Amino acid sequence: MTTLTNSTTTVGTAWEIAVDDAPVALSAAGDLVAVAGAEGSVVIAEAATGREVGRLELPGGALSVAIARDGQHLAATGPTGYALWSRSGVSALTVETGAWSSTAAWADNGRVAVASGRRALVLEPAGETLWSTEPAASTVTDLAWLRNGRRLAVAAYGAVRAHEPHTEKPVVTYPYIGSHLALAVAPTGRWICSGNQDASIHIWRTRDGSELTMSGYREKVSRLAFDDTGYWLAADGAPDVTVWDFSGKGPAGTAPRSLRCHETVTALVWRPGGAGHLASGGQDGTVALWRATAGRPQARLQPARTLDGDAAVTALAWSGPDLLLAAHRDGRVRAHRLPSRTSL
Repeated sequence: MTTLTNSTTTVGTAWEIAVDDAPVALSAAGDLVAVAGAEGSVVIAEAATGREVGRLELPGGALSVAIARDGQHLAATGPTGYALWSRSGVSALTVETGAWSSTAAWADNGRVAVASGRRALVLEPAGETLWSTEPAASTVTDLAWLRNGRRLAVAAYGAVRAHEPHTEKPVVTYPYIGSHLALAVAPTGRWICSGNQDASIHIWRTRDGSELTMSGYREKVSRLAFDDTGYWLAADGAPDVTVWDFSGKGPAGTAPRSLRCHETVTALVWRPGGAGHLASGGQDGTVALWRATAGRPQARLQPARTLDGDAAVTALAWSGPDLLLAAHRDGRVRAHRLPSRTSL
């Protein structure tokens, strides 16, 4: 069951929904938002109002959810397979592969890449498999598109491998011995970054394959995100969110900005529009909003504002630049309306 509350008493809160299943992932695109629950329920709602417009069940539980950029299609993944949903009204397609499906990523051309065990599958929105990669050394942990959907980066133990349409074998391999937990590709296409189990970020420059490792994090780095410009990378792995400057020649020999609010960072996402605004969530339930590119390297920044919640933040997403969506472990999803696209 999903209940909707239109809030008029909480400043900046547009709506709130409560879902039965503890949310683990959020996605927003077009005028839709999707919430994936740990037990496999996926609720699709209008971003402006929170009104439910669809739902599906993923047997075995859910790990991720992704809405295509045009807001017309959705992919959800879980421990035993994946599901596809279309706004056209056609019933959802659920595929139980028996393989761990960690994530899905939509390309600009409307096709979706789905991690399926040690392979990545590239599918039409209706579910037809167009091509797949050869098996990696271990389970695929993350995916990202480059070159407007003409190249797919696939992270698994020991390397990030880049594939092009209908190429089972990689066209480029970026080796790094270790377990890659998160993948971020700069919108400019210049950089590929992996967050790793060994408490590091590894970076490759796509032009020449040159490499850089940023180590010294307290914990594994499992969340990475580039902003719209491709000049700023945010990462977890410590009580501080670190923000690295990728402009010019990149971050080699530089220090990051540090954003201190949470003891444990559980979510982070850049505000669309390239204004340098970042949202982060913590185990304590707080959502922090940052002018994340302000100050100088090594600066420790304070949040521009905080939004308090009663339970740990499990996921964050932006629906456009003015609506921030926050999922909490107690099953509540709140939409916070920001004053304008240039202020916090």
